[in-house]
Amino acid sequence: MRNFFSLLCLVLTGALPGQSAAPPNVIVIFADDLGYGDLGSYGHPTIRTPRLDSMAREGQRWTSYYVAANVCTPSRAALLTGRYPIRSGMTSGVHGVLFPYSTGGLPASEITVAEQLRSAGYATAAIGKWHLGHLPQYLPTRHGFDRYFGIPYSNDMDLQSELSYGDFWRQPHDSIRPGNFNVPLLRDTTVVERPADQRTITRRYTEEALDFIREQKDGPFFVYLAHNLPHVPLFASADFLGRSDRGLYGDVVEEIDDGVGRILDLLRERGLAENTLVIFTSDNGPWRSYGLDGGSPGPFYAGKGTTWEGGHRVPAIFWWPGHISPATVRGVGTTLDLLPTLSALAGVAVPDDRLIDGVDLSATLLEGAESPRQEMIYYRDTTVYAVRQGPWKAHFVTQGNYGQFGAREVHDPPLLYHLGRDPGETTDVAATHPDIVRALTALADRHRATVVPVPDQLAEWRE
Repeated sequence: MRNFFSLLCLVLTGALPGQSAAPPNVIVIFADDLGYGDLGSYGHPTIRTPRLDSMAREGQRWTSYYVAANVCTPSRAALLTGRYPIRSGMTSGVHGVLFPYSTGGLPASEITVAEQLRSAGYATAAIGKWHLGHLPQYLPTRHGFDRYFGIPYSNDMDLQSELSYGDFWRQPHDSIRPGNFNVPLLRDTTVVERPADQRTITRRYTEEALDFIREQKDGPFFVYLAHNLPHVPLFASADFLGRSDRGLYGDVVEEIDDGVGRILDLLRERGLAENTLVIFTSDNGPWRSYGLDGGSPGPFYAGKGTTWEGGHRVPAIFWWPGHISPATVRGVGTTLDLLPTLSALAGVAVPDDRLIDGVDLSATLLEGAESPRQEMIYYRDTTVYAVRQGPWKAHFVTQGNYGQFGAREVHDPPLLYHLGRDPGETTDVAATHPDIVRALTALADRHRATVVPVPDQLAEWRE
């Protein structure tokens, strides 16, 4: 009888099983260079992340979740547009990202998650690292966000003129002075602090998100909280320095974890938890070349800047009490899928005038259905280096980065790995599965046929 009346209430309110009676608030928390293995819930033995671990227990923890690029700028473009970066010209290259002297940015023609949600009446805020163009025409307020507070690019940029990068990287990272960097802190389009005091930046980003949530009285809201850390150089506030057994890197991650907890606590206090979807993930794998100042890829090989699993596979947690049932999801998902998924939850049609690479994961989130995504394309610059379909991954080209993991090598036939049996990509089985190699090669060819060349937004600094 109770089930009957519950179903009757859902029908009367217009909400069917797997749906919300009203569009949910959305908070996307995006760490920078956090590795797959850097959270307790993903196996780290010494970094304490109790709030994210609790979030993972109460929601969905994805184990095959990917970013569409292995460095900052193109990864962020993909999350916000639902499209592989090659479609918007935001591809990676020699260094792979926009710099303070770059003149390009995310084209105005691209439609972002924020624009999608704002069209449904959402209040929108971008907080933290943007890295999609620092000039006024490219800032968040021109891409669907009502407000912005953050550093417009990576925290290691704008090195003070009297220092060389060689000198900088030779000094101990745990003694770096924040004044070594002249990165600006912006509110909307105005510089409010320069250089930004990065010792307190994680806490201030969290507090900005809390203030924005408190201000919302009517209608849904969207917060895109993109931390600048744990990207090197590392900074933590006084309350967290020296707390972690993992050293400074652990201090930084534990402060991010604490901020996530403060946000979840506020949602509960204000009665918003059951109408707020919170997503936590990272922009790419860990920066392995910086040793103890970089993170862990967990069981995967390599890291940031490569198309091995360690460069693209990241932790991902989805939390929405009363709507998302606790589960470990082993199907494939990507940040490309956020735009169609959040659009569906908000009741907004996905743009039909362009190719959207993301798929709607709402049935997986709300009903526990199998993920509809079966494929993943691994890009480096404008080239497809690898593809995944189901458990199989083929590498057509492999190449390390930052002085690690080998020189560029073209593979004919491609390398083939079964990621279920061999997540570390240790044993090439192409010789015994030629049919799989042919199928994955055909998949790559079909994808390439959908790519229409567009102006390269990062080209002005390339060599």
